[in-house]
Amino acid sequence: MNKKVALVTGAIKGIGKEIGLFLARKGIRVVLTHYDWNESLSDMEKAFKETGTEHLIVKVNLLDTEAIEDLVSEIDERFGRLDILINNIERGGMPVVHGKYIRDQWDLEIETTLRAKRWLFDSSFPLLKKSKDASVINISSIAGIVGRSGPASLLFNEGYATANRGISILTETWARLGSPNVRVNELMLGIFETRHGEKTRGWSLLSDEQKEALIDHTLVKRTGKFEDITKALSFLIFDAPYVTGSVLKIDGGYTLGGEHILPMPEGVV
Repeated sequence: MNKKVALVTGAIKGIGKEIGLFLARKGIRVVLTHYDWNESLSDMEKAFKETGTEHLIVKVNLLDTEAIEDLVSEIDERFGRLDILINNIERGGMPVVHGKYIRDQWDLEIETTLRAKRWLFDSSFPLLKKSKDASVINISSIAGIVGRSGPASLLFNEGYATANRGISILTETWARLGSPNVRVNELMLGIFETRHGEKTRGWSLLSDEQKEALIDHTLVKRTGKFEDITKALSFLIFDAPYVTGSVLKIDGGYTLGGEHILPMPEGVV
């Protein structure tokens, strides 16, 4: 593992940071990007230093396609390889926070959640192809399935939902392009603590009844935790060599939870 190199975007906090730490603790050298949330940088630096694994933290605006190319060139110069791409960058607009759309909010969601992912893969692909066993994981949301509907209407804007539906098309296309030695899969996330859940501004703006409706709609009756993601991630990267082009939905059954099963009626023998 200590020869492999992973690029994890959006790694300054939350899910991206936890994925980066998970890989670093396995001895995989990690390149970690950040741009916003500068107040969390010192905590990020401390956490990755404590892993004892070689790492590189880069401040980069991934909405700048030329900056993405420079990032990949820096990885090539520093490590000479790239084996894992965790395509985590997104901008999730919550209706409860942002309210009615303005053009800038729509553009930011599409550019961050969809366009940046595409250019990250495109720029990284030549380096990934050099690996004998490369793995790309696109992080997406069940917003791409449920859209702005039901209890999640307050959490998922339609622009964010549209972008996330597009990610699945990218996953399938890239799996074809990458075969046979670059596997591309997708982790489609539901409501997690730091992603639309308890530790976000949007969740704090919901009423108790609105929060209860979201939990009630989820079959396992809770929001997701970091280990739910890292266990699935570990499977796709390390234990699933025959899996590519797949979407693994991790949502606690949210997308199924709205449909109740009626009692079996009396039949005729």
